[in-house]
Amino acid sequence: MKGVIAMMTIDRETIRRELDQKNLLELHRELTRERKWRTGVMIVLMTALLFTIVYGTLENPFVYTFSNIGNFFAYRWLFIVWSIVSGLAIQTAILALFRLEDYAKGKKTKNIFLFLSVVFLVATALIPALREEYPFWHVLHFVTAILHALFVFAAFIPFVLFVSKENPRLRLIISLCIAVVWGGALLALFLAGKSGLFEMWFYVGMILFLLYLSLILFEEKIVKLSVAFLRDEANLNEAIEKYFIDLEAKTKKAKRAAASREATDPSASIDR
Repeated sequence: MKGVIAMMTIDRETIRRELDQKNLLELHRELTRERKWRTGVMIVLMTALLFTIVYGTLENPFVYTFSNIGNFFAYRWLFIVWSIVSGLAIQTAILALFRLEDYAKGKKTKNIFLFLSVVFLVATALIPALREEYPFWHVLHFVTAILHALFVFAAFIPFVLFVSKENPRLRLIISLCIAVVWGGALLALFLAGKSGLFEMWFYVGMILFLLYLSLILFEEKIVKLSVAFLRDEANLNEAIEKYFIDLEAKTKKAKRAAASREATDPSASIDR
């Protein structure tokens, strides 16, 4: 308790100087950055998951595909928004995992594949899927949907195989997840036919798989950094308080305030 009370009287600059003297400042910044990334990825994926479930159940998913819901009913713009939100959420999460595992360095094609997967998903939503009225556009809609799935597969599957190789303890669960998400979607398509069930299975499964990977891989990285940060600390209570302080928050606020003053009073920047 004394440690906590003592920490309440220590300001960010004092902690910054202390960490700088111990060569821990950059490590603290990396810890803060990874925690923020983890939180951001989780929020984005959870948003996409809830949106997918809500949108996919606006009509009976055993009868209507996501495209049917968007084209046959009054949900056209909602379908487009869903494609943008879900596509960007999946892309953001995978890119965050690429960065975390140092996977995409020298592999620009993987980033291009992810970008194209979002483009084709949004294109699928934009192109009308009405066979009777627009037969050509209906075929193009089908083609872009297939291309979306192929590009997601081409970007993501090699990565999870890489993670499986680098982390043998995850090999079994990753193999099961791949089988459940991709194999389950194809099985749902075979059993239920062309309905929203296989799309729901694929997108919900994919997002849950990404949530699992994000939780495990970010946690692993944060634990490694935390061990290094706390290794030489005599008082763990005080060290943990330092651990959770965002040293950049005050600096960012000060910079924003200075920028705001310069915007309202240009002479302030000249005086400096």
